[in-house]
Amino acid sequence: MISVTPQEKGIDVRLALDLVSCARTKQFDIALVFSQDQDLQEVVQEIADIAKEQDRWIRVACAFPSGPNASSGRGIDKTMWVKMDREFYDKCLDPWDYRPKK
Repeated sequence: MISVTPQEKGIDVRLALDLVSCARTKQFDIALVFSQDQDLQEVVQEIADIAKEQDRWIRVACAFPSGPNASSGRGIDKTMWVKMDREFYDKCLDPWDYRPKK
């Protein structure tokens, strides 16, 4: 039996690690994440803890498409929600495939 790994596998972990690393090294004050994945809520709390440790303002915002055809009307819990119309949201997405070539 052949096991197929979803292409998205590991992206949330990589994103979370990058957010924590960049927050710890003071590379941003606000991160805008283009996702509605509630699994990322844990990293939002970690960013809040880092902000307290560093005695500075850091926030995570969640951008997502809204409107009558949107899959969900809510962003990641405990983030600032940035609702966008679908056309604008799609134009903001990075089309580059960052996965290593096989």
